[in-house]
Amino acid sequence: MYAFITIGTNNLKESSYFYDEIFKILEIPRVVTDERYVGYSKEQNKSLADFYIMKPFDKNDATVGNGIMITFNAKTIEIVNAIHKIALELGAVNEGKPGPRHGEHYYAYFRDLDGNKICVFCSD
Repeated sequence: MYAFITIGTNNLKESSYFYDEIFKILEIPRVVTDERYVGYSKEQNKSLADFYIMKPFDKNDATVGNGIMITFNAKTIEIVNAIHKIALELGAVNEGKPGPRHGEHYYAYFRDLDGNKICVFCSD
C-alpha cells in the first residue's frame, strides 16, 4: 500500500540507535546508512527500505505531525511489552501502556526521541 515511510530526526546518531534497538526485537534490520538517513527493511535486497529516519532535506528542524502515528506489527503480546519497555528505557515518552484495546487487539504507544508517535500492535 505504501512505498516507504520517512520520519524526521534532529539527531540521526541517537535516533538510529533507538530504532536499531526497537527493530532488533521486531527482527527488522538496518539495510542502508547515509550521512542524512538510515533505512530499515525486513527484505535485505530491496532497492528502497520500508522505513527511514532522516534529517530534513530543507535543513530546518524536524517537527512532529499532529495526528500522525506509525504502527508496527508484532507477533506476540510479549514482543509488544518488550518494545514498549525498551523504548521508554531509551528515552521515549509513554503515550499508552501496553494492553488490550477495542476488545480484541493489543497495543502500546510511545513517542520516539523526536516526538513521533509510534504504536506497536499485536492481533493476539
